Amino acid sequence: MSDHVYKKVELVGSSATSIEKAIQNAIETASKSLKHLDWFEVIETRGHIENGRVAHYQVVLKVGFRIKD
Repeated sequence: MSDHVYKKVELVGSSATSIEKAIQNAIETASKSLKHLDWFEVIETRGHIENGRVAHYQVVLKVGFRIKD
């Protein structure tokens, strides 16, 4: 295995559907401008409540990408 150098960025994804969709939205959007995304870590989850029901999910992620030579 080769030695690699990574950069970490923090993202916040959101979705009215699910936590998983909030994660996917953040990663899909970030992959349009960041290349070589390799991993993510969920740091925080939260949501918005309306009328006693979950109305929106928000997830804070740290995403790592490889810095190319």
